[in-house]
This record gives sequence, structure tokens and C-alpha cells, in this order.
Amino acid sequence: MPNPEGNPDIKKYGFKTDRDEPLTERIAIRVTKSMAEKIKAIDNYPEFCRQALSEALDKLDQ
Repeated sequence: MPNPEGNPDIKKYGFKTDRDEPLTERIAIRVTKSMAEKIKAIDNYPEFCRQALSEALDKLDQ
């Protein structure tokens, strides 16, 4: 049963980030099975995907 008074120190235990902008949004894309397997084989593949998208977006801006 939850504490009816809540946790007064909740800010101590919240999620913190060292990024300029927090990762709050999600997107979904469809890829082939072979692409998904290659991506998921990469260590820390979410960060790899974020970097690849960031680089591609930077090229579009130029």
C-alpha cells in the first residue's frame, strides 16, 4: 500500500541527465528484419541510432 504522505525527498531519486536536452520523445520506424538484427547487434544501439539521426539531420540543415 502506498504511503499516503508521499515521499518528501522524491526529487533526490528522480531521473537525471547530463544531456543538453532530455530524451523525452519517442519515434518508431519500420525496418527490414536484417536491418533490425544488425542494429541490435551494436553495443548501445539506441545511442548509435540517435547519433546517426543527428548527423543526417545536420547534413540536411547545410
